[in-house]
Parts: sequence; C-alpha cells; structure tokens
Amino acid sequence: MTQSVVVQVGQCGNQIGCCFWDLALREHAAVNQKGIYDEAISSFFRNVDTRVVGDGGSISKGKICSLKARAVLIDMEEGVVNEILQGPLRDVFDTKQLITDISGSGNNWAVGHRVFGSLYQDQVLEKLRKSAEHCDCLQCFFIIHSMGGGTGSGLGTFLLKMLEDEFPEVYRFVTSIYPSGEDDVITSPYNSILAMKELNEHADCVLPIDNQSLFDIISKIDLMVNSGKLGTTVKPKSLVTSSSGALKTRHQKPFDAMNNIVANLLLNLTSSARFEGSLNMDLNEISMNLVPFPQLHYLVSSLTPLYTLTDVNIPPRRLDQMFSDAFSKDHQLLRADPKHSLYLACALMVRGNVQISDLRRNIERLKPSLQFVSWNQEGWKTSLCSIPPVGHSHSLLALANNTCVKPTFMELKERFMRLYKKKAHLHHYLQVEGMEESCFTEAVSSLSALIQEYNQLDATKNMPVQDLPRLSIAM
Repeated sequence: MTQSVVVQVGQCGNQIGCCFWDLALREHAAVNQKGIYDEAISSFFRNVDTRVVGDGGSISKGKICSLKARAVLIDMEEGVVNEILQGPLRDVFDTKQLITDISGSGNNWAVGHRVFGSLYQDQVLEKLRKSAEHCDCLQCFFIIHSMGGGTGSGLGTFLLKMLEDEFPEVYRFVTSIYPSGEDDVITSPYNSILAMKELNEHADCVLPIDNQSLFDIISKIDLMVNSGKLGTTVKPKSLVTSSSGALKTRHQKPFDAMNNIVANLLLNLTSSARFEGSLNMDLNEISMNLVPFPQLHYLVSSLTPLYTLTDVNIPPRRLDQMFSDAFSKDHQLLRADPKHSLYLACALMVRGNVQISDLRRNIERLKPSLQFVSWNQEGWKTSLCSIPPVGHSHSLLALANNTCVKPTFMELKERFMRLYKKKAHLHHYLQVEGMEESCFTEAVSSLSALIQEYNQLDATKNMPVQDLPRLSIAM
C-alpha cells in the first residue's frame, strides 16, 4: 500500500484541505467501524501514540490511537491555519507540519515565489522530508492551491520545483483553482500566467478547476432545493446552508460547499488506491495512461453526484444517467464541453455497487458521441472500487485529457494581455528582487506554446481514422 502527502498552500488551499480531511475521516469511519489502523487509513494518516515524548511513536498495526494527517500546511497569513487549529480537526494536524507568516503575499506572485520561497525554503524542505520519512512507500504529493492569489500561486509553484528536485520519483498532482473573470483580485491574471509556466514545467498532472463552475453548480443545487423537486431537501447544518439554517443567498459565495466539491474530487481520485475493488487504478496509472505528451498534463474532471449526502437529500441518479452526466458540460469542474472537443484519453473511476458489464455497456453507448484522437481510439482507462462514498450507492469521477481546456487558457491569456499592454500594476512585481519584465514575456510565451499544442491537436479533428494492420497470431 502506498502513501500520499497533501500540501496545502495559501488561504484557498488550506480551506479546501480542511474540507478534504473532514470528509476523509468520515469516509474511513464509515468503512472502518472496528477502529483498527489498516492499510486504507495509512494512505493519508499516521497512527501515533501521543504518550510518547517528542515526535510520538508511530503504530503500524492494531487499534487507532491518534490519527495524524500526512499533510503540510503553508500560508503566509495566520488566519485560516489558526481557524483550523481551533476547529474540530485541530488534533489531526501535527503542529510541527505548519508554516505561517503574518504579512501575507499581497496578491503578488513574485512575493510568494521569490521572497517567501527563498525565506522559507529550508523550513519547507525539512517538513516535506519529515512527512516523507513517515511513509513506507511515498507515491504522490498532492498540492492544493489557487492561481489568483500571491501565496497559492507563487509559493505553491516554488514548492513544485523543490519537490521535483528533492523527490524526483514521487508524483506531483496539483489541484489548481483558477479565478473567474469577475475575480476581485485585480492582479490575478498576472499571478495565474506566472504560475502556469511553473505548472507546465514541474507538475505531473494538473486538475484545473474554476471558481465560476463551482459557483454555478452550487447555484443549481440551490435552485433544485428551493423548487422542492423530487423530494429534494437540504439537511440541517449542512455545508450548503448558512449557520442560521436558511439557504445562502446568491450574493454570499458559498465557499464551504464549493470547497466540499473539490475535496470530494480528491477522495474519489484516491479511492481506488485506498480501497479494494475488482479493477484498481493507481495514481501512477493515471499519469501513465492519461498524459501522452509531458506538457499536456491538464485533466478536466467531472463528478457525479456533485454533492455529498451530508449536504443534500437528492434521490440517487440511475446508473446509466450517471455516466451521461459525467460527459455533460453541467458536471464539469471547469467551464468546458468535452463532448464537442477532442479526447486524448479518458479515465472513468467508479465507486460502489457497479459491475464491469455496466462499465463496458456505458462506454460502448457513449463512444459514438465522443471524438478521440486518431492514434488513441481505445484511450479508456477504468477502475471499479467497491466502497461507495458515504451515503451513496455509487459515484463516478471522469478525468478527461481533452482539448476543451484550451478556451480557459485563451481567456486567461486575454485577461493577462489587457493588463500587460498598459503595464498596469507591473511595478509591484518588478520591485521584487530577481523579477524582470522577461519573467512575464517568458510566462506568456510558455502559455502560447501550450495553446498552440492544443490547436495542432484540434486540427486533426474529423480526420479519418486509419485502420492499421494488426499482427495475426497463429493458434
């Protein structure tokens, strides 16, 4: 059994991380009712005897004493990390695995990357090494960060290069939250483009998620609940309600519910590596099968159901409908329509009481409506994990390496150019030591090259598929 370490960077990364650990504990509690420390729990948690002075003795078998998350929490402001340490999850985090400052990065990638990067490099490295030492077989670092702020984008991507240098054999999966067009951080296009260059060069897989998609999904759940269709109700004290019990208004961005969706994505992504199933898929198989070219490692995710049943009582979707949902644009965590774009590869990660025959039947049903590149017509990777999410009978996570990510990158580039042509706010970056204007031109060139690669793939769309001769085997 392998282990993974979650690295939460910045305000957004730590808020999503907090949701993730909460859901992970609920999931393992529902499955592991005897309280025995098993291999499934060990993938994200250590079992520690708190009576041992110092680091706490790790217990590899037997009863759960005190679970500690395999996590490193980093933020250049104290607010969110302090909230976590005062909240219900405070005992799950080892205080030796936290790094905070008091000043923040001022929504400036250069401050996060150059200033705090060099200032905290040794401390961060020590904590990452400590986390790695606690693992028997470390397979992956999950980095959770946002692209629009200073710490998440700057320090988050500084960390990525550091992980590549120090742990070259360990996968780097990055969950990146992209800002919406209405983002209130005026410099977010600069931060996002500078961070994109680092993601292009140093990540193994990136799951781009945009805030607007998450907000639209939550709004739809609100509408369903308000209309009272099909016996839909919100559970009291759920993440889509406010503390007063009334549904959150449109003007109040329901970040908890949005973060909950991203946390769910990470749980489903790792479910096959944690639990038994008839078709297992490890993280290395995702990277191996879904990333045919090193730079085209951006995977569009869709999730069904989109909410946890801790939030909403919605009648379960029929199995076949669930597969259709995964390919509809309403269920994507990025504003994209994969059905009308070109697939390089696609993974379907199914959980719950689903048979291999159900999986095959639905792939055959959907295949004619999806366009795959000519050289990878059978580009499907599937997994079946027998343990469903808490409260559901089944769920599906689809990961698509698809050219539909291109419009997101093009829009980002346009927003960047609008600021950059006027040289607006540029002086805030250039006054940071080591930052030059060439950093901006190189970053936008890197993004342009990525967009061009997607253009070249799109140009092959509708080309006839060659029926290549196959080797015949004498029986």
